[in-house]
Amino acid sequence: MIITDKSFADWQHSHVFNEGNPLAERNTKWAVFFTALMMIGEIFGGWFYNSMALLADGWHMSSHVLALGLSVFAYRAARRLTHDKRFAFGTWKIEIMGGYTSAMFLIGVAGLMLYQSTQRLITPMPIHYDQAIAIAAGGLIVNLLCAWLLKDGHHHEHSHGHSHSHDHHHHDLNLRSAYLHVVADAATSVLAIIALFGGKVWDASWLDPAMGIVGALLVLVWAYRLLLETGRVLLDAEMDAPVVAEIFEVINYSPIEAKITDLHVWRVSKNKYACILSLLTKETVTPDYFKKQLSIHEELVHITIEINHCTTTHET
Repeated sequence: MIITDKSFADWQHSHVFNEGNPLAERNTKWAVFFTALMMIGEIFGGWFYNSMALLADGWHMSSHVLALGLSVFAYRAARRLTHDKRFAFGTWKIEIMGGYTSAMFLIGVAGLMLYQSTQRLITPMPIHYDQAIAIAAGGLIVNLLCAWLLKDGHHHEHSHGHSHSHDHHHHDLNLRSAYLHVVADAATSVLAIIALFGGKVWDASWLDPAMGIVGALLVLVWAYRLLLETGRVLLDAEMDAPVVAEIFEVINYSPIEAKITDLHVWRVSKNKYACILSLLTKETVTPDYFKKQLSIHEELVHITIEINHCTTTHET
């Protein structure tokens, strides 16, 4: 048998599983720009007008500029290295690493906010409320604008590509990390405005650092959840995913009797999986038979099957 270039090409596997998210990448760039402008205003305003809540929000925003920039870098790197053969299962996990690192930034931000707010609670300083409220309101507007930009990219991502009922929805975790950063910013801006109004009306200056502490705890919770999500993907902890049960269902109800002796499933894109499957059967059958059975689940984009033949029968 002569192997032609055409027959060889027909059997080659593509390792490009992630179609990318160009709208999210573009919108994240805009979010970096707007956030950086507001960060400068809040840090300067918080320092000049002695508002701990405003200053904490500004420093919080500075880390988000770094984290959002990291998200943009992750999108760009994943896109540019798409056809790099060193990546056996594509470059999607570059985006996941970006999300994981962003979550670590969030934890650092929460720690900084907690420290600075506690320090100001112990040693209060006079606050220029009117100016601080105006800057915090401007920060909230920028946060809401950025959140809208990133949410729009998220909606666009889910408006395509759901061609059959067994598809399982997964977030773009790099986009999710960027979105959480700006939502966290918006939340701390709201808390800062509440604290500043309360301090102005009731002369309760302790509200300012107290809200800084509340904001820090809120950010910490969001960061923890994002770490769990991204860490799960990076560690290939996918054996409880719905697609695993679907694989067992296909094999167990196949006309040809076979038993799964080994199974490995991991994600190679937002809603796409690869699997390695080892089967034990008494029948004479090729791996292609079971690949065809499994092909009804379109989220399985890379399937490797090993067939082992059972030569003895054991009574049960």
